Amino acid sequence: MLLLAYAAVLLLAVLVSHLAHRTVLSTAVLFLVAGFALGPGVLDVIDVTGDDDIVGLLAELALFAVLFTDGMRVGFQDLRSAWRLPGRALLLGLPLTLVVTAVLAHYVAGLDWVDALLLGAVLAPTDPVFAAALVGNDKVPGRLRHLLNVESGVNDGLALPFVVVLLAIAAGEEDLHVGELSAELALGLVIGIVVPYAAIRLERTRWFRASAHYEPLNAVAIGLLVLALAEATHANLFLAAFAAGITIATTGERQRETFVEFGELVAELLKLAALLVFGALITPSFVADVPLGGWVFVVLAIFVARPVALWVSFWGAELTKREQFAAMWFGPKGFASVVYGLYVLNAGIDSGDELFHLVAMTVVLSILLHSSTDIVVARGFDDEEETPHWHGDEDSPDGVAAEVDPRAAD
Repeated sequence: MLLLAYAAVLLLAVLVSHLAHRTVLSTAVLFLVAGFALGPGVLDVIDVTGDDDIVGLLAELALFAVLFTDGMRVGFQDLRSAWRLPGRALLLGLPLTLVVTAVLAHYVAGLDWVDALLLGAVLAPTDPVFAAALVGNDKVPGRLRHLLNVESGVNDGLALPFVVVLLAIAAGEEDLHVGELSAELALGLVIGIVVPYAAIRLERTRWFRASAHYEPLNAVAIGLLVLALAEATHANLFLAAFAAGITIATTGERQRETFVEFGELVAELLKLAALLVFGALITPSFVADVPLGGWVFVVLAIFVARPVALWVSFWGAELTKREQFAAMWFGPKGFASVVYGLYVLNAGIDSGDELFHLVAMTVVLSILLHSSTDIVVARGFDDEEETPHWHGDEDSPDGVAAEVDPRAAD
């Protein structure tokens, strides 16, 4: 039934996608709501629980694909071209968001400091999918779109080591093997760098050459090899995926260009499937289990944590007030937080269920708020109050797609 439900919702999403580009409707919200409606406690069409194998496997594959494609959009040359604003958001804004969220979790939700910091790390990444009208509007200043795209493309990977280390600490000191954990991270990094670099160098020799027909599969083959090696050696496959994407973007521009469209579609299909399953986990009883303090935290995590962190990070920057407000508000909690939350839930720690409840409710509220306000804020940059021109929209008067993250076509 899960496959049938996914196929039906996917077809519906395709049919309404053009409308979604022009309104507050979001395909991500569609899959989330469909999962809730079809899940246990409502229509009971999809019967899944957080510890089902399919949930963990789907989340793992989807996050690998997302991190791989994220990394492929942020090669070192991309970061060098305009690094100041994204650098502030990543090197100062991300840690501050983590810390402010942890403080709120400790004093409002009543978590101990380790769990609070872990929750902060899980909720630190952002996702431009739920701010599509902003990053997809060619009248929004390019530096703001670049900032949001680069930040969201990198912060998933940057938050990962914090999640892994804090989760190991939360599992108890007797289970924390620093050497083993460091080896997993280091091996993942090595695999993510060496495999793509060697494959690209090999393809450039006189003995090998990919045909035009198979060229888009080059990066796919590299990604699958990285995934298989990471699984076989027990390396951290998420860090391996992110490092592999960056390596391809840095050393193989042609491989990146031929992979982009196909890779984005694969990542999107996996992401939407995971969102459907995630929605099915948010049952009415699940929502009722969140205490009042938890709900207060959820609201503050969205309205306070990121805005405060970005306000401090961009102090004295060349952003206008409108641009700074947009950057502060559009830090939606996206897919990485969903998967990191499932990662915590399945880790077997005592606080896993409580943490997942807080993560889930924060992500759900963020998706609903950010995906329904992006078009409103985007129109504030349109002096003529016209409908924004969308990335890839055939109705755009100049016929040129905006320079945005392909994920923003949600």
